[in-house]
Amino acid sequence: MVEEQASARRPVDVAVGILIDDAGRFLLTSRPPGKVYAGYWEFPGGKLEAGESVEQALRRELQEEIGVTIGPAEPWKVELFDYPHALVRLHFCRVRQWLGAFEMREGQQMAWESLPVRSTPVLPGTVPVLGWLAAERGHVGPTHTGDRPCVPSPAR
Repeated sequence: MVEEQASARRPVDVAVGILIDDAGRFLLTSRPPGKVYAGYWEFPGGKLEAGESVEQALRRELQEEIGVTIGPAEPWKVELFDYPHALVRLHFCRVRQWLGAFEMREGQQMAWESLPVRSTPVLPGTVPVLGWLAAERGHVGPTHTGDRPCVPSPAR
């Protein structure tokens, strides 16, 4: 039944940036106040607009949300995730170069993380990425700590 409901909904395409610094840390940002899952930690990004490529959307979203201009975005993985409020197709891209100072323009927070991630709670769509990073890096053990159940906060 859940699979039938998910297949009946049209997925929303979302470009997601895995920004990795020279020390191998990755950037997580919190969901801004007033949005579904406010306060949950995720990799930054946003919805593709009509006619945009994944890289174009990621470039636009990161400029709008966190104030940086990214260099090349390396397509990495695509994951379909079924949230109660939306079916999303997450297009994950690695980004190793950017220009500008980070500026959280939507009232969100940011954290440079490594495994296990200490920022909590982690958005469910972020958890598989932490597993992929752990596998690549040979990390053994939990990928994140202290999570609470994922219950969406109402959007305002």
